[in-house]
Amino acid sequence: MQNHTKGIVYAAITAFFWGFLAIALKVAVRKVDPVTVVWIRFVIAFVMLSVWQAASNPQAFKILTKPPLLLIFAALALSWNYMGYMLGIHHTTPSNAQLFIQTGPLILAIAGFVIFKEKLLRNQIIGFTIAILGFSFFYRDQLQAFFETAGTYKLGILFTLSGALAWAVYAILQKILVRNYSVDSLNLMLFGLPAIIYLPFVNFQQLLSLHWSWWFLLFFLGANTFIAYTCIGKALKYTEANKVSIIIILNPMITFITMGILTQLNVSWVEHERFSLITIIGALLVFSGAILVAKKTKKQ
Repeated sequence: MQNHTKGIVYAAITAFFWGFLAIALKVAVRKVDPVTVVWIRFVIAFVMLSVWQAASNPQAFKILTKPPLLLIFAALALSWNYMGYMLGIHHTTPSNAQLFIQTGPLILAIAGFVIFKEKLLRNQIIGFTIAILGFSFFYRDQLQAFFETAGTYKLGILFTLSGALAWAVYAILQKILVRNYSVDSLNLMLFGLPAIIYLPFVNFQQLLSLHWSWWFLLFFLGANTFIAYTCIGKALKYTEANKVSIIIILNPMITFITMGILTQLNVSWVEHERFSLITIIGALLVFSGAILVAKKTKKQ
């Protein structure tokens, strides 16, 4: 498998796991406070990665003794990304949070052209245009819901936007760091430092009183973190940032499809969403645009 294809596959895996993340987080905060959820995600991901590296590559832990300054900044940015997104979901719906968190990948796409000097070909320009048009359809109902509401929803959107900006900072720094360090060694710091930062604010009493089913959900959130961020690190290593970003932006469609099914089932444990034919048309346009952007072109 060529590096370009590897990058697209890794980005697609990340998009798949993030597609279910918002819904799982919304359910989790019904029982556990947002800070504790964020902390447990980092801890589980760090433990899983540490076990893997201890068995396969113990040298990776050396980065923890003297981490590069850019990695510390990346870890701080990622720690707020998790918290901003978590608070955004807490104060709004999974789909609305998914809408505004996509600001992060869009900033990453722009950084790909401006900072990393990635070339934008004709097919990619067409693809981005189609994708943007699709998003205008895809998110119409959600934007309408946003402007019709007030108070806690607006606060949730502000938190989400701050998290999106923090994610863009993390991703840009990660793209620079993967040139000289392995993804797994970087992730040891990216998971470990936020776990230490949030430790003083954790509500351990809540965790000790949880039923095993809630622990299963928390384990899924931690495993989701471990898999998704391992894959996105490798995606940024193998292909252009702008292509990674457009694939990641597909993940809200998974969220919306899942929320649509849950809305039809009329479940009581998550808020329902708005859907229409326009939403479906927008999703198809976004998917088509993403294919054009990610498609490998022959070198001149």
